[in-house]
Amino acid sequence: MTLSLEPRLGPPDAGALAAEKREALQPTLIRERPAPTLRAERAAPLPRVVRRRRRTSPLLRRILTLNVLALIIPVVGLLYLDQYRDSLITAELEALKTEGQLFAVALGETGVTAGDLGDEKLMPEAARLTLRRMVEISKNRARLFALDGSLVADSLRLLTPEGDVEIVPLEAPRPQSLFEAMLNDIYDWVVEQLPVSHRWPLYHESNAAQDYPEIVRAMAGEVGRAVYERPNGGVVMHVAVPVQRYRQVMGALLMSSEGGAIDAAVRGVRFDILKVFGVALAITILLSLYLARTIARPIRRLAEIAERVRRGHGRQIDIPDFTRRRDEIGDLSGALRDMTAALWARMDAIERFAADVAHEIKNPLTSLRSAVETVARLEDPKQQQRLMSIILDDVERLNRLISDISDASRLDAELSRAEMGPVDIASMLRALADLHEATRGDGPPLKVEIASLQSLTVHGIEGRLVQVLRNLIGNAVSFSPPGGTIRLAAARDGDRVRITVADDGPGIPPGKLTAIFDRFYSERPAGEKFGTHSGLGLSISKQIVEAHHGQIVAANRTAEDGRILGALFTVTLPAG
Repeated sequence: MTLSLEPRLGPPDAGALAAEKREALQPTLIRERPAPTLRAERAAPLPRVVRRRRRTSPLLRRILTLNVLALIIPVVGLLYLDQYRDSLITAELEALKTEGQLFAVALGETGVTAGDLGDEKLMPEAARLTLRRMVEISKNRARLFALDGSLVADSLRLLTPEGDVEIVPLEAPRPQSLFEAMLNDIYDWVVEQLPVSHRWPLYHESNAAQDYPEIVRAMAGEVGRAVYERPNGGVVMHVAVPVQRYRQVMGALLMSSEGGAIDAAVRGVRFDILKVFGVALAITILLSLYLARTIARPIRRLAEIAERVRRGHGRQIDIPDFTRRRDEIGDLSGALRDMTAALWARMDAIERFAADVAHEIKNPLTSLRSAVETVARLEDPKQQQRLMSIILDDVERLNRLISDISDASRLDAELSRAEMGPVDIASMLRALADLHEATRGDGPPLKVEIASLQSLTVHGIEGRLVQVLRNLIGNAVSFSPPGGTIRLAAARDGDRVRITVADDGPGIPPGKLTAIFDRFYSERPAGEKFGTHSGLGLSISKQIVEAHHGQIVAANRTAEDGRILGALFTVTLPAG
């Protein structure tokens, strides 16, 4: 039950259609000349994009950069931040304090004597001897200052008749292999690249007590601490302890420690960090290469195959199937394969549509040609008038056919551009029923049955859904017998809305329940004027319904004895 152009027993043969298409379009292609601008646009070739193969993948570079940076940042923080070094300095200061207090007690007992007036004073010679003996078991430097601020004794200086002799402790040489020396050089270079922050005052050697605030504090009876930084980056730690005799301050003992041991400990920890970093860096690079291989390589293959499909002329190129990966690349592969299949299906549909159009246009053109050739040879005015009416009918057929073909060809683009919204099916059916009653004349009445207390809202384009129902109602009107009735119903069926259009006509011929939705299919009631329909009504309706993710089917209404009572069209749409 479609709007048709002429009776046809079935779809046209593909070979016959191709021959008829060439025969029918040949005169048209010769006579018609498109506008120059359009011709230039059609003839303009696609720009040739040449993609050179890169030696390294940009995606690989990005993955490596991000992973390596994520590893380098915490390692640099561990190398730069000195929490471990500060803890070692604190521990060293506590050890110096304990050692200095022991030395101060010994000096207070052996290096102090009572004067003639009963006052106590510090004996320099005894103090130097005691201090020298005590530092023999200590690796730290000790200096004793009198209350007047003068230096009394220094564990690194010996007083001789020829002058002071400075003692410089030497570190035991550590054998290093070439590999260890190279690692030390790399470590020194890395440390030099780190920003330098001077956290402590610079150290200056002095023999005056007033130059050291910690000694001044010790002269007041308190323990003084200080940390100094050498210009070359090392540290010097001072702890000043008062030397007392019966709680009377006799002088100040300054214990000093170089930070060589601390630097060695920090160096060892940093070396361990760098070793772990090297192992982690190697693993990171390997994992990044594996990740890039599993991501970049499939994407590159998909891009190359897509380029070959774009440049190729056949269908023998297959998109690689990565759907078994079950990830985004698998989804991309499946989407590209589906897209390619949809494009080929669309191209096949366009070819079939062009063949069908050529076949349908050829019929009125052939009739026009015969009528024009005949009317030129006739002299009878009545026969000429009859042929002119045939020519006018054929021209009207062509105009109607071209208009329907134009609407069908634009339908896909319009459906893809139009915005969908909520559509109330109940209100739409009532409006169509009112319009039918106002314009039906002697036609069959239309009864509407809408399920109550149900939401019949769908998400779609209202104008196109109205077009579908008007096609179905018009089709039912053309097949309804005198006294017949058209029934329009809508109800909710789960998560879908079901719309039915039923008539009391002769029904659909056996085996044609799906063929009636083909383009240009004709199955018209007897007595209808030839050429009043193009045969595109149901085809367009099916295209609109499927664009709304719905379904349209045709069936016959039958009685219990098998007698056909009429045709039934059912449209189901997802509920909005």
